[in-house]
Amino acid sequence: MRIGTALTGRSAALIGVAGLVLLALVSMMVGKYGGGPKPLFEAVRQLVTGEGTDPLLATVLWNVRLPRVMAALIVGAGLAAAGATYQGLFRNPLVSPDLLGVSVGASLGAVLGIFLSLPLLAIQLAAFVGGLVAVLAVTGIGALVRERDPVLTLVLAGIAIQALIGAGISLIKVLADPYDQLPAITYWLLGSMTAITRFDVLSILPAVVIGLVPLVLLRWRMNVMTLGEEEAQTLGIDTLRTRIVLIAGATLVTAATVSVTGIIGWIGLVIPHIARMLVGPDFRRLLPAAMMLGAAYLLVVDMLARSIAAIEVPLGILTAVVGAPFFLWLLIAGKRGWS
Repeated sequence: MRIGTALTGRSAALIGVAGLVLLALVSMMVGKYGGGPKPLFEAVRQLVTGEGTDPLLATVLWNVRLPRVMAALIVGAGLAAAGATYQGLFRNPLVSPDLLGVSVGASLGAVLGIFLSLPLLAIQLAAFVGGLVAVLAVTGIGALVRERDPVLTLVLAGIAIQALIGAGISLIKVLADPYDQLPAITYWLLGSMTAITRFDVLSILPAVVIGLVPLVLLRWRMNVMTLGEEEAQTLGIDTLRTRIVLIAGATLVTAATVSVTGIIGWIGLVIPHIARMLVGPDFRRLLPAAMMLGAAYLLVVDMLARSIAAIEVPLGILTAVVGAPFFLWLLIAGKRGWS
């Protein structure tokens, strides 16, 4: 029995929100300096009463860990929502922002922005344009060769576009300053929230919210779109306009998150599948479930990244360690239908 059928929607949502709050509090307690619950309680007391003896502890908790926790919630939820949208829109369980080239396209735009020393807003815009161009290229190629297997065509087109964009990123890395820009670009491409600040969180929040709005408002149309192009048109859906709006929204979310964290892969592929196993394919339940699971997943991964080794492990490495085996299991055992 699916969890979504065993619990009411409101009960499941409350449990999910409570779990996220608990995970966020635990994440605030994880770190090499000021770890555990006591420093957190002490920092809260300092914040409320204005009395305290360790200003460094307050700085670590409020200026370093809190922005990371907020970023993990936003980025995890956003990438999972984008992945669920792409999979439903293309009626393909193997589609994700990574496979469609959105992540690497956004990375090319962001890396170009870093190379040109552009401000953060311009980097986000460049990331959005790069991601949008990549997904349009992949889907355009898929539309040109309709007579072949659409799934295989989409996958191969995604691989080719990613290789092409990867060549562009490599060219920028060759041209970048080897002592300043190149290390920053290389570490950024591995995915990290080490340097996340409150400004970063506040700067991507509007773009993520704007991108999520059409996904939430059009969730019932999304259900109809999963039936197929002709069926959706028969039911009165303007499929072209709906598809453009949903792709733009999901791409904006992906590009905004990639612009500050780098590439954190596999979330958009793995999390929607787990959410679908729990609540089913109905996009009205699938979208919030995927967002909560994505946020929780990235919180856990971020805690592991800053606690399992003497140095911080890039997030992209950890998400690949989990995501790649899941992807292989999906290919081997995933013989069930889309719905």
